[in-house]
Amino acid sequence: MPPPSVKTDFCGLQFDSPIVLLSGCVGFGEEYTRIEGFSNRDVGAIVLKGTTLEPRLGNPPHRVYETPMGMLNAIGLQNPGVDTVVDDILPALDFDETRFMANVCGSTVEDYAAVTRRFDDSPIDAIEINISCPNIKEGGVSFGNDPDMSARVVAACRDSTTKPIIAKLSPNQTDIQENARRCIDAGADALAVVNTVMGMAIDAEQRKPVIGNVRGGLSGPAIKPIALLKVHQVHEVAAPNNIPIIGQGGIANATDALEFIIAGATTVGVGTALFYDPLLCREINTGIADYLHRHAMRSVSELVGSLSV
Repeated sequence: MPPPSVKTDFCGLQFDSPIVLLSGCVGFGEEYTRIEGFSNRDVGAIVLKGTTLEPRLGNPPHRVYETPMGMLNAIGLQNPGVDTVVDDILPALDFDETRFMANVCGSTVEDYAAVTRRFDDSPIDAIEINISCPNIKEGGVSFGNDPDMSARVVAACRDSTTKPIIAKLSPNQTDIQENARRCIDAGADALAVVNTVMGMAIDAEQRKPVIGNVRGGLSGPAIKPIALLKVHQVHEVAAPNNIPIIGQGGIANATDALEFIIAGATTVGVGTALFYDPLLCREINTGIADYLHRHAMRSVSELVGSLSV
């Protein structure tokens, strides 16, 4: 019998691995190619840095702060704008090595639609919609914490592209299942579960926030139990509609990845762990393949959502 394969189907796209490198952690896809031993062929897809309609300088420092078992970040979506990304950055990427997904951000529904339209006319493989951005027309309320606003953004983006759309869900909301339902109804082809958990750090001596933006997104192993629960909850909504999930939040080894797949994730996102182990992906692939072999499974799809409760 041939060895088990870690190749994965995601929204009709063939991935060489179930691993997705998360937005913001690998810049615009070229940074990690400088590391000896790293190969884009070890991952199924790379999600590019969050991109807005116009260039953004981002938040004041400090932007990143290490916490126990995690990391706070408040980069502020620093990016050169969608025109520069499409015209100058995408042509330099090797689409034969792996899949590349855009991450679309905006301050209004119209912004999201405009950026999505720009990426629609590009070689990008899929578009992730970062609905955790603040809506400036509604006083800064996050799109992702309101199912109505989430659905409006997804619907506008759906009308702006024929490419697969992934709605990136926030854990900082009351009912993630309802939000998932609304995003699916609005046209999302997949869901990314979850974005960072909001938090802060304080310098006790100065009695000031450490992060220049006061609050930031917490990632890393500290949020893994939260993320696992959210994936399990969203899977209950997504599975009947055959909607795949990118499970993410604290994955640092093969066992973590397997837990997310068992909870209902079709693919797994790796981010913060890359900062201290940039060659982690090959190890995760090996661990997943070994698990499948030991349990007489031929593919990752057999393991998806296999949690017994």
